[in-house]
Amino acid sequence: MNKIGRFIDSLEENFIVLLLGMMVLITFTQVIARYVFNTGWGSALEITQVLFAWLILFGMSYGIKAHIHLGVDIVIRKFSKPVFKIFALIGCFACIIYGVTFFSAEWVSWVGGPENKGGAFYYWAKIKKVGIGMESIVLPEIFFGADERLPRWIAYLILPVGLALFVLRCIQATIAVIKGQREMIIAAHEAEELLEENKDILKD
Repeated sequence: MNKIGRFIDSLEENFIVLLLGMMVLITFTQVIARYVFNTGWGSALEITQVLFAWLILFGMSYGIKAHIHLGVDIVIRKFSKPVFKIFALIGCFACIIYGVTFFSAEWVSWVGGPENKGGAFYYWAKIKKVGIGMESIVLPEIFFGADERLPRWIAYLILPVGLALFVLRCIQATIAVIKGQREMIIAAHEAEELLEENKDILKD
């Protein structure tokens, strides 16, 4: 299990670096092509926007793992440690329910709620079945031929993948909170600690 966990961690970090690198490369080459050679890829901006969306949805799970999501914890820190931990776990479970619901809302009917086939996975599977392309993203003609468009299911694949990773990281954070390895799923107090550690520098 540790090897699988390290593999997922490495894959996650390398993929984030890849996304950033692709965004920089596409933007840089587009600027050079447009202002030096008076040409360019008409869909460069749109593909960069898709990559940015991937970065956000992929990065939200990494933020849980790296413990860098900020939140407000000033109220619950007024309580005793046992009560504080209960609130911390409530926050963890709320994030898990949020991620699971957006991944697939079918579970709502399993607990007596209304039947619902919504969710990212259902939406992505439907898009893949239809097989339509992105209207605004025409792939480079030199590689893919004339008027070949990026399949929409590829652009939207990050929806179920990102949410699945988010749920996985939330579950890991919940276990860490239960074991006492971390206080909360958020890291709001670290900003206060950082200010306290650097108060002398800030005075200067």
